[in-house]
Amino acid sequence: MLEPTLIAELALLGLCTGFLAGLLGIGGGMLMGPFLTLILTNRGLGADLAVKMAIATSMATIVVTSLSSVRVHHQRGSVRWDIVKRLAPGILIGGALASVGMFSILKGTWLAVFFGLFVSVSATQMLRNKLPQPNSEMPGSFGQMGAGGLIGFLSGLVGAGGAFVSVPFMVSRNVPMRSAVGTSAALGFPIALANTVGYVISGSAISALPDGALGYVWLPALAVIGACSVLTAPWGAKVAHRVPVAQLKRIFAMLLYCLAAYMLYKGLTG
Repeated sequence: MLEPTLIAELALLGLCTGFLAGLLGIGGGMLMGPFLTLILTNRGLGADLAVKMAIATSMATIVVTSLSSVRVHHQRGSVRWDIVKRLAPGILIGGALASVGMFSILKGTWLAVFFGLFVSVSATQMLRNKLPQPNSEMPGSFGQMGAGGLIGFLSGLVGAGGAFVSVPFMVSRNVPMRSAVGTSAALGFPIALANTVGYVISGSAISALPDGALGYVWLPALAVIGACSVLTAPWGAKVAHRVPVAQLKRIFAMLLYCLAAYMLYKGLTG
């Protein structure tokens, strides 16, 4: 049974991450990971297990959040379904390799450090606002499948919906920012589904899990955050179509820096 204060914390987290999922196409995972790590650590879990459960639970919520936000993006014509179809097979393969394989091998503190470093690089690339080459375009089917594999693998290690890789990748290939965000939101579903199944499998043999855990996924948090995030994700998606593109990039980058700093701290001191 969850305490009322814990329910309130998870509900607020769900409302905020749902809005950001719609606004930035990030699925909310990169915001949930650090906050869930803090919540689980305060409940007595060691840093290693807390980081892993936070990553897994964050990813599981994206299954719900991505569906609610992508509907609005689709209605506004900002989802490139041709790109989704080419990236998705690689995403499923890469996600399975990360969540079932590497995730169970690496320590949670190492995952936290990797999270911080990789997200910092992504934020820097976004802030540089480097214009893509005029003749740069999306690669062919096999190239996009390979890119999808990398997106799915990296997402599985940090518990995020993949926008920190897929949005800069698509923008560098002359896909408009709003289309990149909408397409990233659609990609969040296969990323979350593949990795969540993997987290459940890889965590099934762990004996020190808290009550309500299914593998590495903490079901009480999943239920509360998922229920609240679907309320605000469509709102965030609508706002995304009213905010100037340059400002959207700055918001994205500043958010990434803050989250990266916290996870680096947890990884280096855990």
